[in-house]
Amino acid sequence: MRVRRLCAVAVGLGVVLAGGAASGAGPASAAGAAAPASAAGAGAVAAAAESPSVREDFNGDGHQDLVTAASEATISGQARAGYVVVTYGSATGLDTASSTYISQNTAGVPGTAESEDRFGQKLVARDLDGDGLTDLAVRSSGESVSDTGSYGTVTVLWGRTGGLTGQDAATVEAPDGSSGWQVGDDLAGGDFNGDGDADLVMLHGDDWEFRSVLSGPFTRAGVPADEQQIDMFSTDNSISAIVSGDMTGDGIDDLATFYSWQNHAEGGKFWRGTSSGLSTTSTPLASAATAAVGDFDKDGKGDLATRTVPGGITENLPYDAGTIKIYYGTPSGPSPTRTKTVTQNTSGIPGVSEKGDQFGARLDAGDVNGDGYADLAAGVPFEAIEAKSAAGAVVLMKGRSGGLSGTGAQAFHQDTAGIPGVAEAGDRFGGAVHLLDVTDDARAELAVSAPEENGTGAVWSLRGTSSGLTATGSLAFNPVDLGVPAPGARFGSGFANENGTFLYPPD
Repeated sequence: MRVRRLCAVAVGLGVVLAGGAASGAGPASAAGAAAPASAAGAGAVAAAAESPSVREDFNGDGHQDLVTAASEATISGQARAGYVVVTYGSATGLDTASSTYISQNTAGVPGTAESEDRFGQKLVARDLDGDGLTDLAVRSSGESVSDTGSYGTVTVLWGRTGGLTGQDAATVEAPDGSSGWQVGDDLAGGDFNGDGDADLVMLHGDDWEFRSVLSGPFTRAGVPADEQQIDMFSTDNSISAIVSGDMTGDGIDDLATFYSWQNHAEGGKFWRGTSSGLSTTSTPLASAATAAVGDFDKDGKGDLATRTVPGGITENLPYDAGTIKIYYGTPSGPSPTRTKTVTQNTSGIPGVSEKGDQFGARLDAGDVNGDGYADLAAGVPFEAIEAKSAAGAVVLMKGRSGGLSGTGAQAFHQDTAGIPGVAEAGDRFGGAVHLLDVTDDARAELAVSAPEENGTGAVWSLRGTSSGLTATGSLAFNPVDLGVPAPGARFGSGFANENGTFLYPPD
């Protein structure tokens, strides 16, 4: 493996982008005991803004699969050791009966489940070894690496026709001679050189200001084909959000990074993907608390959806009603002028902007109605449902010619008819959202979580139809349903390929 270190210079300074869940599911199988894969037709075509490698199909049956994180879970008395659950897609939706539970105590997975490991803190699903089956990169943010005195690891679970297991799982090792401090920080995936092989971005070495692009295909030992190191910092701050997608329409994934320091948001940077990897120069972006990429106007260029930071002060986020801003894609990246701002006061958007709702706290894009336009799911985890504070909700906004608007927007919460459970104060329904086609009908389903539900967390799945999402036939499941560790698990704190960040609860 070659390592290329490249210092970045910001250019183009004029381009500034100013109730319990009940499912009746049986226990999750231990890793290695997933239900056999069944034959299926070809999957739906990915949205234009998505990398062609993005298909969360770990067993190769043509249906996308949902990976749910419970990184705060206690395992065998070890607090916040963490685990993940893979729930496989089928023609009728998610099949909870074939869910697979994986922790660091699973056979084949390196390490041991220990307190504060937080296995599953970030999840990226890509076909890393190029065998046609999706693999899962799992970050353990608190894993202690005794031989280097550092923290943080990335474990790769390899896709196989029987589903994900711990078999042959590999650790992405720190570079030779490196302490490996916080390996896996700012983990993201994409195809940043357009060669058809999936790549990973992460902190991978001692120099905090550099991030590495680890190029695929990876060996089964977790070794990338190449490594490109890029200086992504111009001052002492940290990356608070990161998102990838083809925002120029050239078939190569790009990267957007957003920064903060203490209680200040410090803008963002756009890194263009090229045939030789990510550009070493960046153009400025406005600050964002979280982001997602989707082609909302179907012009072949990914559009950047962001949650804005009120007043540029991150300490204001817990008290923020919530504002989403869209920067439409151009051949040179997100447009500084063609933008769209959406709040719950926007015409057509259900609800009203109220202090602390945090509309857009989590964002994800996908085509729900199969019309070729990406739609945007926005979590509103601190929305009050009648007198139930922070019960939470989720809003779906639909793409169309001209871009995203409030026309036809839909909202769901646990008191919506057809949604299992009951809205309760503090559930934070909408605490994570992810759109993916689990039924293989070219319409994305919505996975939405309430990480504080009943002290364990829970996940719901709503079907996509030609007219949008429907609560009819929606599914819900929690750790108790699946027979996996439950108390304090925060099940649904995140999903694979969902660009979630920390939720900002009010004091």
